[in-house]
Amino acid sequence: MDIQEPVRQVPPGQIKIENALRTLLEERDFNSITTAEIARTSGVNEALIYRYFKDKRGLLHQVLANDLRRFVHQIELELENKTSALDKLCSLIHLHFHYYAENRIFAKILMLEVRNYPAYYDSETYRIVQDYSKMILEIIQTGVKNGEIKKQIDPNPIRQAILGGVEHMCLPGVIFGGPIPSDQYADALFEIISNGISNPSAKT
Repeated sequence: MDIQEPVRQVPPGQIKIENALRTLLEERDFNSITTAEIARTSGVNEALIYRYFKDKRGLLHQVLANDLRRFVHQIELELENKTSALDKLCSLIHLHFHYYAENRIFAKILMLEVRNYPAYYDSETYRIVQDYSKMILEIIQTGVKNGEIKKQIDPNPIRQAILGGVEHMCLPGVIFGGPIPSDQYADALFEIISNGISNPSAKT
């Protein structure tokens, strides 16, 4: 399955290799895929994989980084015109579920393929994840400052409840290829979160 790429100043062979890995990951786990299979699927010389990505795991991180940038960009665009912290959290939760439901390879790489390797935590991919996590924290902190969110609740566990809730609810669908009813899940998670953190004395 080829994912629509934004305009990038990269060689066509590099994009073919990235999309070949996505295709193979639809049916296989990463460790069982060889560079020879990636080259054959992409129709390029195997040496190009090492030229562009250093090694197979470098290719995996590049594919994930590209998808993460698209994911974060979509959320930033969606939140631009929202002023309420709770409205932002609601939209963010919905978009997060939708992105996992519609981009299963992205979800599979992020949740199943990279986190067990120490190098992930030194990668550009992890830095993007950290920036996204910081975005959520800043939304919550703003909500505390403007009175929407209870000030007695530490913002960090709220952020972790959101991120952990999304991933835990999506994980069975990602592992077994089942449905992820994104709107249903998002509504349920946001109701749980908002009921716990909303300041009842806030002005409406």
